[in-house]
Amino acid sequence: MRLTVFGATGGIGQEIVRQALDAGHHVTAVVRDPARLTVTGARLEVFRADLTDPEAVRPAVAGRDAVLSGLGARTRRDAGVATRLTRTVLRAMEAEGTRRLLVVSAAPVGPEPEGEGPLDRVARGIVSAVLKDTYADLRAMEAELTRSATDWTVVRPPRLRDSPLGGTYRTVVGGSPPKSRFIGRADVAHAMLAMTDDLATVKQGVGVAY
Repeated sequence: MRLTVFGATGGIGQEIVRQALDAGHHVTAVVRDPARLTVTGARLEVFRADLTDPEAVRPAVAGRDAVLSGLGARTRRDAGVATRLTRTVLRAMEAEGTRRLLVVSAAPVGPEPEGEGPLDRVARGIVSAVLKDTYADLRAMEAELTRSATDWTVVRPPRLRDSPLGGTYRTVVGGSPPKSRFIGRADVAHAMLAMTDDLATVKQGVGVAY
């Protein structure tokens, strides 16, 4: 497939690029600073953009089979960036008629997992309070997706870790796995690539966790 990856220098983004190349896909990595992209490969195109102008981004998404995004706030002070940058991606995709889009959100933005106990709910509430601006940004981003013409999927992981790719995790379409504690960034990337051609995940939020 011909894939475009936004947020390609982030933890999840670089893993998407690396794993996609290993799987034989052709990848366009959209970055602000090419020096921060450590992945290389013969089927890799590096596209430099700051995501302020949808017109400038259109060549990066034109004719692609899917677009995957790891865009999001790196710190709490960056709240708002996920919605703003994703809006640029959506406008570029809609202008080019590119439909498949997968993005990263967060587990607390989705529904409460079935069977969640009192301590889990308390912990979830504390995290949501501390990161309320970040989660408000992600909810606004998800709202932008639902209003778009794209065939979107929102992937909602819990706490992220930098752990090696395992390839074994739980997914719940339209919900969250119970007792979701954490997942490695490499496995989030693996899940997103696996969902790229999975019709059951189109226009759905998907919880993913160990």
